[in-house]
Amino acid sequence: MTKLFIKNMVCDRCKMVVKAEISGLGLHPIRVDLGEVDVEESDLSRQQLSDIGTTLGNLGFELIEDRKARVAEQVKTVVIELIHQDNDDIRIKHSEYLAQQIGLDYPYLSKLFSDEEGITIEQYIIQQKIEKVKELLTYGEQTLSDIAYTLGYSSVAALSTQFKKVVGMTPSVWKTADEKGRKELDKVGK
Repeated sequence: MTKLFIKNMVCDRCKMVVKAEISGLGLHPIRVDLGEVDVEESDLSRQQLSDIGTTLGNLGFELIEDRKARVAEQVKTVVIELIHQDNDDIRIKHSEYLAQQIGLDYPYLSKLFSDEEGITIEQYIIQQKIEKVKELLTYGEQTLSDIAYTLGYSSVAALSTQFKKVVGMTPSVWKTADEKGRKELDKVGK
């Protein structure tokens, strides 16, 4: 078995596409998760890895071979899952959650992530939360108070202050703006 690490996998559709493409290359995926794929084959050749990289690259994914880049991508994957999927764990301490999920000390994760991505984990979490707020505001099914609670903010004021700092306008103004400017999840932090 070989474990492949893949950058920019952010949703279930990404998992389906990656699985189909890897299968199309004649490989046998056993498990496909966000950012990781286990294939039945062991000892993939350089040509097979190149083919996988090219095929996935054409779709906006990237095969990751560097260990530090893999860990940084794991951090992103855990944050995306925490914030963008229905998750009761969002109110927990992020540093403890990341360390537990990835199995590495948070200070190490924090330094590695900052070195690899050019922003802190906390900044990345804030940016992901703001994108989730934008998504929920677009749907219009929840009040700002509900959104604040769901995403672990202490109050609507705290959410609004952070939203304005990142986006440049309050959530209320953003909701009525003609040009909303949402980002794709794999583009957050760039």
